Amino acid sequence: MVGIVLITHCNLGKALLEAATFISGKVKNVQVVSVQDEAIDDLRKAIAEAIEKVNKGNGVLILTDMFGGTPSNLSYSFLEPGEVEVITGVNLPMLLGAINKQKELGVKDLAAFVIEKARNAIILASEELNQ
Repeated sequence: MVGIVLITHCNLGKALLEAATFISGKVKNVQVVSVQDEAIDDLRKAIAEAIEKVNKGNGVLILTDMFGGTPSNLSYSFLEPGEVEVITGVNLPMLLGAINKQKELGVKDLAAFVIEKARNAIILASEELNQ
């Protein structure tokens, strides 16, 4: 099972995980790190601990809220292609996709699946509903 770590500003990750749990039921092997006013060294330690908790030998997928933000920038130091992958721009469909496929796919394939899931979830309602 691929581990999942959500690293976001404030409590966004906690809220996304709460929503995902509400929708899909029990969620396994997911950790959240919230970036607020902590010292950088404390955040790095929290991220390392979260990765260690979810790493069952099948890789870890880190989902962050936005490219260039502190959560993403801190995550890049843990990037190990094929072992620890980082995807920015987390949204609920992306998280649900990751949770639903984390047992079936390896970390690289899970990352590709999650990116496609997120892209397909962005819809302009006025165009979609008028078809």
